[in-house]
Amino acid sequence: MGDWAVEARGVVQRYWDDKLGRERTILNAVDLTLAPGEFASVVGPSGCGKSTFLRLILGAERAKAGRLSIFGHPPEEPNRDRGIVYQRYSLFPNLRVIENVIFGLELEDVNFLMKWLWYPAFRKKHRHFLKIGHEYLERVGLGEHAYKFPHQLSGGQQQRVAIAQALIMKPRILLMDEPFGALDPGTRGELQEWLLNIHAEHRPTIFFVTHDLEEAVYLSSRIIVLSQFHAHPDGGEGAQIVADLAGIDAPREARKAHPGYRQTIETMLRYGFDKKSQVRPEEFLRTHRDALPLREAAHAVSA
Repeated sequence: MGDWAVEARGVVQRYWDDKLGRERTILNAVDLTLAPGEFASVVGPSGCGKSTFLRLILGAERAKAGRLSIFGHPPEEPNRDRGIVYQRYSLFPNLRVIENVIFGLELEDVNFLMKWLWYPAFRKKHRHFLKIGHEYLERVGLGEHAYKFPHQLSGGQQQRVAIAQALIMKPRILLMDEPFGALDPGTRGELQEWLLNIHAEHRPTIFFVTHDLEEAVYLSSRIIVLSQFHAHPDGGEGAQIVADLAGIDAPREARKAHPGYRQTIETMLRYGFDKKSQVRPEEFLRTHRDALPLREAAHAVSA
């Protein structure tokens, strides 16, 4: 396949550690090819670099080594091709819901001079953006809340606004960093179903970071397990993709009852979360059709 949504080859990220007095490797020679339209969940122990990898794709950070490309090009600064939704809602408390939703459109297309010197032109664009914003709010079931402020909404409603805020820019990749982690189980379940509907309708590539293994298996067509808890034969450090798994091939209503549901969770725990297992690189598990073979040991990066 030619045009990958995300392609990582030997990607390394390090940060300076004052306690160690040196740079510490967080991601060590990460290889990944992610197809357009894939719903990929990324799981792993705390500190394994899940959010770091997401920030590299977003373009908020640059890798220290290796090559990363988004649709065939190096990641630029964050732009409308990559929408981002965090666990904490990225909403402006002083703006109404509809103003939050259309903020990105206006930021991209309305400059200072138009707003203050060519007010009629601004009003025309503003009315057009409001129309689009209302359509997206209706789509997420919040049409009647358009002129409320964020604090007047529940947590689940605020997260829907944040997702609408990202989707209205029509991103090719939707990056989600623990988006449902702060919600109660009922609201979380509702938003999971809603997100699956959005993905089925629009087919964005979704890169979904979560600590909830059941959520990952239920939502995803692909599960990527990052972990630092594996053998480092070269004396190095840092997380690698220890398992690259195909999701459950069943309708969503049948996934949790599928024999592979619990088996997949147990596999994720064994390969990614067991500090004592010390799985060797040649034992890493790859069941997804696009999973890359193990790189040669010479490409691994030591501390």
